[in-house]
Amino acid sequence: MTATQIPSSSARERWVARGVSAPAIEAVGAKGATVTGVDGVEYLDFAGGIGCQNLGHNPDAVVAAIHTQVDAYLHQCFMVAGYEPYVDVCRKLGELSPCRGGEQKSILLNSGAEAVENAVKIARAATGRPAIVTFDRGFHGRTLLTMSLTSKVKPYKQGFGPFAPEIYRTPAPYPYAGISSDDAIAALEQLFLAHVDPQTVAAVIIEPVQGEGGFIPLPEDFPRRLREICDRHGILWIDDEVQAGVGRTGPVWAIEHYDAQPDLLVSGKSLGGGLPLSAVTGRAELMDAVGPGGLGGTFGGNPVSCAAANVVLDEVVKLRPRSEALGVKLRAALEAIDNPVIGEVRGLGPMLALELTDPARAAQAVARARAEGLLLLTCGLRGNIIRLLPPLTITDEELARGLQVLERALR
Repeated sequence: MTATQIPSSSARERWVARGVSAPAIEAVGAKGATVTGVDGVEYLDFAGGIGCQNLGHNPDAVVAAIHTQVDAYLHQCFMVAGYEPYVDVCRKLGELSPCRGGEQKSILLNSGAEAVENAVKIARAATGRPAIVTFDRGFHGRTLLTMSLTSKVKPYKQGFGPFAPEIYRTPAPYPYAGISSDDAIAALEQLFLAHVDPQTVAAVIIEPVQGEGGFIPLPEDFPRRLREICDRHGILWIDDEVQAGVGRTGPVWAIEHYDAQPDLLVSGKSLGGGLPLSAVTGRAELMDAVGPGGLGGTFGGNPVSCAAANVVLDEVVKLRPRSEALGVKLRAALEAIDNPVIGEVRGLGPMLALELTDPARAAQAVARARAEGLLLLTCGLRGNIIRLLPPLTITDEELARGLQVLERALR
């Protein structure tokens, strides 16, 4: 099979497990803000591989770094033979870290779920406590532990129990649905009274903008108040930025919009520029609570992925002004759409979404947009939210064209 030949749908059905969702299109190429389908259609991409292409598809500097690294070596396993690209990524993550404390260290892994699992391991080792508090509508992965943390039954949890123990769930703020910061804080305090002793809680984990849960940003006061509760009880705060990080909301990390610092930060998705890479970052005393050999993995911090990430981290810092301007332009355009099916426009920076009053209309709009050459994704427990993840490098013309398609699709 040549590089441009795509398996037919019948071949996919024959060889690929049906638990993997069927794709809407079949791709043969991608560049910048566009994906070329096997049908020859060039699609504007507002999905970004579910948030993995903040710099767009195949950015030249990232591709060049990948080619250079490929010519040197593909794999070593950092625990067998160390290599500079791994250390460089950890250095840059430390220099960019929003976490509290002095010296920062990192561990590199393959996926967001793997990073979340390791953040939990680190928190438990550092505190000597077993329990983890998670929040409604949070998404933290598909492995057993991260699926236990995730708050959506279908399709992520149905039929996969029993789940990991010592996981406790509480409401997150959701102003559009009537759940304020006061409500969420009160619920957390009630959780500590009724269900788990806070002295046994190692960490709380929350996304600054809930991704799969509906692109719901934390209210301005909530991170500070959560920080105060964690400090009162000696609990660590894990900031899950797998989807919201790496420049997606303007600054490198979404938590930088708030006046509070987490203890551990989890990153992934766009970190590798399209290659598998994730990380856990935090102050040295926490990261070093696990002894030698307690953390790791065969492919974690693969040198080719690290070569890409070193360029990505440099680029997203320089892209902040463009990203913030994109957020302003995108929000203004969405708020100008006159359609009663739109219940709310929300998000941070250019990580924005439309909550629709009818889930069926969301699915219909995504299908209509795709027919006109625009790739979109839904999210939320009811699938009634259309999320927008255009690359930060999208041109003004491409953005305007995509928004025109979206507006027509919503009618």
